[in-house]
Amino acid sequence: MEIKAIIDEWKPRARAFFSTFPWINALFFLFFLLLAFIFWLMLFFQKENVEGAYRIPLKYTHIPEDVVFDQPLPEFIEISITDNGAEIFRLDITRKDSLEINVTEMTEGGNTILQGEQYRQLIRSQLSSSTNIRGYYPMVISLATSKLQRKELQVVFDGEITTSRANLVADSAVFIPETVTAYGSRQSLDNLEKAFTEYTLFKNLKATSQLPVTINPVEGVKFVPDKVEIYIPIEEYTERTFEVPITVVRMPKDLDVKFFPSRANVSFSVTLEEYKKIAQEDFEIELDYRSFHTNEDGRVELELTKTPASTNNIRISPSHVEFLFENRRSQ
Repeated sequence: MEIKAIIDEWKPRARAFFSTFPWINALFFLFFLLLAFIFWLMLFFQKENVEGAYRIPLKYTHIPEDVVFDQPLPEFIEISITDNGAEIFRLDITRKDSLEINVTEMTEGGNTILQGEQYRQLIRSQLSSSTNIRGYYPMVISLATSKLQRKELQVVFDGEITTSRANLVADSAVFIPETVTAYGSRQSLDNLEKAFTEYTLFKNLKATSQLPVTINPVEGVKFVPDKVEIYIPIEEYTERTFEVPITVVRMPKDLDVKFFPSRANVSFSVTLEEYKKIAQEDFEIELDYRSFHTNEDGRVELELTKTPASTNNIRISPSHVEFLFENRRSQ
């Protein structure tokens, strides 16, 4: 109610303000302002020797895989130019593309320094023919390289893979490619046995997936490729439970043993395709008399001694049972 009252109070004031505002004068002012801007642009476009300064990103291509640069490469070049106003205005409002440096081409014949007229012509390829280059920095780029040792390394996943509730990872994940080439000094490569990925978390996967992962960087080592694909086979699973009897081996002939309970529930996950192929007989809980007969608390932990290879996430309930020995001759 307070907001409505405020609006009602200000409505007459706003209406009175806009009804008395000198709209014609304002429109004339805006018109002449626009006209002045147009005249300024016309004069600016006709002006000669207008100065401009720009920063152009550098992009290095065709770099041999088995080399490393002796000095860090600059990421951009700063240039100072003069040109007519129209060209400077165009450069100001348009995006300046990266300046590409073809390393293989530039270093042909043993030349490892980009400087002088070759460097200047490369910069000019980004500019208009009417542009005058006043200066640029850096004035020299060293493309000197050193040969590296190489070593093939197996890719190892570092991270976690989780699936949705009804799915499980059906088999081991596979990398494409399975190995990468590491380039570096002999000392740095001697310390590497495998190429680990960056720690990556794939969550709630619902279907077989092929996803990109990055090789974890190592100082002084270059990996080729530095990114691989990981293939994760995912299948839809369902839950199933069997009641499995508890059996014993290596029992003395004069003793018998009873378990409480005598059976355990074995629950597991299985693909829909394998669901009907699995039977109770595919599971066994077989205890060794010698491993538990001295247990003073009269309890023994259950372990499966036989399971189908196609099952996952197997659980036994209960995990422990009580036992009691009986003398057969006394029966």
